[in-house]
Amino acid sequence: MATQPKQSLEMPVNAVEVRDLTKIYAASKTAPEKHALKSISLDIPRGSFFGLLGPNGAGKSTLINILAGLINKSSGSASIWGYDTENEMRAARRSIGVVPQELNLDPFFTPRELLDLQAGLYGIPSNERRTDEILEAVGLSDKAHSYARTLSGGMRRRLLVAKALVHSPHVLVLDEPTAGVDVELRRQLWEYVRKLNAEGTTVLLTTHYLEEAEELCDRIAIINHGRVVACDDTKNLMGRLDSKRVTVVLNDEISEIPDSLKGFDVSLSDGRVLEFNYQPSKIRSGEIVRAVQAAGLRFAEIVTKEPELEDIFVQITNAAENMEDQ
Repeated sequence: MATQPKQSLEMPVNAVEVRDLTKIYAASKTAPEKHALKSISLDIPRGSFFGLLGPNGAGKSTLINILAGLINKSSGSASIWGYDTENEMRAARRSIGVVPQELNLDPFFTPRELLDLQAGLYGIPSNERRTDEILEAVGLSDKAHSYARTLSGGMRRRLLVAKALVHSPHVLVLDEPTAGVDVELRRQLWEYVRKLNAEGTTVLLTTHYLEEAEELCDRIAIINHGRVVACDDTKNLMGRLDSKRVTVVLNDEISEIPDSLKGFDVSLSDGRVLEFNYQPSKIRSGEIVRAVQAAGLRFAEIVTKEPELEDIFVQITNAAENMEDQ
């Protein structure tokens, strides 16, 4: 099909492969030399929904811009769908669609005109374009003939997603795609992206909404100070944090924590709420329940809080920063 780059006889195992990728920005009069990426190696499996997380300035956008062919690497290699981004630039660029953070749209074009123009740049014949399908998918059918400058911030964000899809890329990169998008439109966007992923499109997502990454991504890499500090299946990553919390709501108020419970990491609030922080590798939640009962306390409710991606993200990035400082 004209909208896809030529495929090899065998599908690549990894949609994106990065090896020892380094980017150094030269010093200027106002800033010293900056090592944005430091020998990064990363594999993004074909068909995965892959999350790339990290604090501001970690190197995420630099990595994405190298994959998109927007900036040159200093050393190392990167390939998309088996095509080297430097030696097979045209094929690599046709294999990737990027939704940038910046709202870089021509204000004097309508969504339909922008998609048709983008499709033309990729050499897609008029009879093979999916303009109407894409506009409907991102919820812009009723704005197809409105100037881009009249669209809200959320609509412009969705239009960027639409532009990235016109050439049916094997890899879709979403760089903070839901910033400024309301809850309903976010739901609609993820519904469509999940459909694309189920149909075989590899999705690379960067986001500051950690709950999105936890819910959507099957694999996550965390980057900090230009290095990959963690990369694992989301389930395995979630299991790294050996910490849980149990909240016990008592039937009756108490003035202080019973002596028999002070061996736990426990706090009392509002006279009726006991919060236990514990390590599952050392203590089972049942031990806490039995200890509360043994203390003669009756409880109305018990709530267990599992570790969240945010907790793991903070733990890993803090550990990486401490190593950098040493």
